[in-house]
Order: sequence, then structure tokens, then C-alpha cells
Amino acid sequence: MTVSDSNMPTLILASNSPRRRELMTEAGYTFAVIAPTDDAESAPRRGQGPAQLVRELALLKAGNVARQLTERRISGCRIIVAADTVAECNGQILGKPIDQTHARAMLQQLSGTRHWVFSGICVWPIAKPGQPQVPPDLHVESTSLQMDKLTDQQLQEYLDSNGWVGKAGAFGYQDQLGWVHIVEGSESNVVGLPMERLGEMLAAVGIYPQTP
Repeated sequence: MTVSDSNMPTLILASNSPRRRELMTEAGYTFAVIAPTDDAESAPRRGQGPAQLVRELALLKAGNVARQLTERRISGCRIIVAADTVAECNGQILGKPIDQTHARAMLQQLSGTRHWVFSGICVWPIAKPGQPQVPPDLHVESTSLQMDKLTDQQLQEYLDSNGWVGKAGAFGYQDQLGWVHIVEGSESNVVGLPMERLGEMLAAVGIYPQTP
């Protein structure tokens, strides 16, 4: 039995991230959420830079959700949006911390430095059966930031707030931190989804916000 097209919006966000959902909602998009399974993510390989990593992971996540649609026999044209975000400092890729000790080490490494946040975006159109398939559209966005030199008190207060949980580089720019400053690039990219670029990619496949 197939699922009726009317049961699911055309646009699908392949992410469990509440921040990405908020960005998409605030931009006025109507979408469903289907999270990739855990095996859609992998650790960076030797010699793999941050841009290559996030591009690859965004594609893997989108492909994972595309397979879920097939397995669930969800019919009709769909547009899958997937993204992955990491921070990079002095050549080291910083993903999501596994615990507070890991978060402390990341923030101490970033403290007082200029660093970068990279996001890979994949927009994957899934055509109806019998129609030509369109290849995925992939882009990588980067934003440079400067973090103030953190005092022991600032560091401990942020660790105690748990604001670092689930965030690349162990910090959330959206937490309105006074000690992280964007030098160049997209603010929404630091949050996890560069909406300026995504808007262009979705417009190219006929998807537009439904509210201003």
C-alpha cells in the first residue's frame, strides 16, 4: 500500500535538529521531518577536510531518507533537504561533543581564536516513478568567527548551562553569547543551516516560502 501524496508535504527535512526546524519554519517553509538513521553519519577519514566531510555527510543523510521513502512506499515527488555542520580550528575538525569534558576541551581550544563553521547542504529531488531523476544539488557554506578569550567563569557557566549539547564546536551562536563574533559569512550557517543559500537551492526546484 502506498502513502497518499496528500499525507506528506513535498518538502522533507532530513534532520532531527530543533534549530534547523526552527530556521525552516521561521523562513516560511512547509515541510515534514524524517530523520536519517544513525548509520548515515561517519567519522572523518584521514586527509578529509571539513568542507569535504560536511558535503559527504549531507549527501549520505539525504540518500538515507530517500531510501526510507522507498521502503515506506511513500509516493509522489519529494524534495529532501539534508545538512551537516562542523567547526574547524587550526586544521582540526570539531563536531558535537560527547560529554561536558569533551565540550570543555573544545571551548578551550577555540578560546581566543579565529575559527570557521562549515555546513554542507544537499537538496535531493525525488521524481515520481517513470519520470527522469534529477541529481542532488550540493553546496558548502563557511562562516568565520572570532571567539574572545574565555575566563574560567565564562567557560564554567556555559558548560553548566548545557548550551553546548548537540552543537558543533560545543557552542550555540543562537544562545546570544557575548563572546562569539561573526567575522564574515552567514549567521544561520553557524546555527546549522545557511538559509540564504538554501533558499536559492529550493527556488531552483520550484520550492518557495509560503509566508513572508
